[in-house]
Amino acid sequence: MELTLVSHALCPYVQRAAIVLAEKGGPFSRRWVDLDAKPDWFLALSPLGKTPVLVADGEAIFESAVICEYVDEVLAPRLHPAEPLQRARHRAWMEFGSSLLSTIWAFYTAADAAALDKQREVLEVRFAQLEQALDPRGPWFAGTAFSIVDAVFAPVFRYFDAFEAVGERGFFDRTPRVRAWRDALAARASVHAAVMPDYPERLRAFLGSRGSELSRRMGGGA
Repeated sequence: MELTLVSHALCPYVQRAAIVLAEKGGPFSRRWVDLDAKPDWFLALSPLGKTPVLVADGEAIFESAVICEYVDEVLAPRLHPAEPLQRARHRAWMEFGSSLLSTIWAFYTAADAAALDKQREVLEVRFAQLEQALDPRGPWFAGTAFSIVDAVFAPVFRYFDAFEAVGERGFFDRTPRVRAWRDALAARASVHAAVMPDYPERLRAFLGSRGSELSRRMGGGA
């Protein structure tokens, strides 16, 4: 099977698909696209004009959750649990991870300090909920087996490297399991390979250009 993942350099949804593909151990290629100047070939593949898109033997599949599910069905080893109820639980926490990305967006685009603090509180509540869901055996969401849920949360935690670099710390002070999970994901080979080598610099530049409270704290806003 010939697989090509159409990717944008900063898209967290691309990262989760790339991680799942890498965990399978088979070959796949990457094709990078600039979403600020979308070429015609990309718009022909992606009806919504978004990444990721997986081209599998010439057929385009879009939406990251769909891509992850498809890859898990056709390539070994399986990353979803075999038992239906546990599989449904994992899918629910994948959606929780997507909702966290929306809160992170609200954090880094917050217009002032009060709005930033409000979104920080929301994030800390979400991490407290996640703390209770994690298997205490670790190091992964469900214990010793890496799953698609892990692939979903790895890009979530990457944002906090950038936040901490400008002094926004303490998000995980009361959630030791989440903190340990974040550290384990950061050391995973598939997570490293999911982004370009200059991803941290690209992310910092992106965050600094938002014209937000966080941007100003980074020295990138007026």
